[in-house]
Amino acid sequence: MADAVLARLPGPLRALALKHREWLKFAVVGGTAFLVDNTVFYGLKLTILEPKPVTAKVIAVLVATIVSYVLNREWSFRTRGGRERRHEAALFFLVSGVGLVLSSAPLWISRYAFRLEVPDVSLVTQEIADFVSAQVIGTLIAMVFRFWAFRKWVFPEEKTQSGSVLLASAPDSTDEAA
Repeated sequence: MADAVLARLPGPLRALALKHREWLKFAVVGGTAFLVDNTVFYGLKLTILEPKPVTAKVIAVLVATIVSYVLNREWSFRTRGGRERRHEAALFFLVSGVGLVLSSAPLWISRYAFRLEVPDVSLVTQEIADFVSAQVIGTLIAMVFRFWAFRKWVFPEEKTQSGSVLLASAPDSTDEAA
């Protein structure tokens, strides 16, 4: 499917997409995790965790993080590595824990510092503030942090024995480049 999309792109745009394929794959995984996050967040927030939106957000981010790990490991950063899976997974979830704090902080600030909650504001205002703070601002802050931290610590370039960096190999025919 990715090859079909790439074939339709004009030459310069195709070259740009191939050059930044890792970032594009990360963005697709992020979009998928975003959908999982929203589905779980609103599923919980509008039902059993209605009075506890921050708890709903934390649970949603945890579920989305598990999905994100599997997709990032197996697709986005599959040409990187050199770490044991346990070590890599531990670093991934540590970085994601920081991302969880970063993505939940704007919602906490919106609700409890700015008091953008019923009865202080209308239900519509509360829901818009929740969406903007948790799903837009929090997600963007956490995304930038995670991409940087994943490349730096979790899925670093593999090093050779001399200590020089071994560039990630070019995608083979089984790689569906973004």
